[in-house]
Parts: sequence; structure tokens; C-alpha cells
Amino acid sequence: MDVDSARLLGMALAASLGVIGPGIGIGLIGSGAMQAIGRNPEASGKIVSNMILAIVFTEALGILAIVVAFIIKFV
Repeated sequence: MDVDSARLLGMALAASLGVIGPGIGIGLIGSGAMQAIGRNPEASGKIVSNMILAIVFTEALGILAIVVAFIIKFV
């Protein structure tokens, strides 16, 4: 295996494995928020704002994984 093939394989693994976790995390965050809103509809504004903040932090990890994948490919 030459260096270019190893870089492409590393990029693919970093991007795919690095995005799976945040994807599952966002699904769990959304599920928990919907359950909480179902139990207490009056608190939906506070729940939704906290949910969006948690999704942003989770998505930042996915973006970081993609950035690392591009660093592996081009550096």
C-alpha cells in the first residue's frame, strides 16, 4: 500500500467514524427533548433552546472530524 492509498483510507475512516457519533448523539438529544416536551408542554421554549445549544456542540465534533479528515488528506 502506498502513501496516497493510506491517506485516502485514513481520511475515509476519520470522516465516517467521526460523524457516526454526533449523528447518534443528535438523535438522542432530539428524542429526549421530544419526550420532555410531551411530559411538560409549558416548558417547551426552554427545552428547545437547550436542545439547539446541545445540537450545536454535538455537531461541532462532527465538523472537527471532517476537518481532521481533510488534514489527513492534504497535509
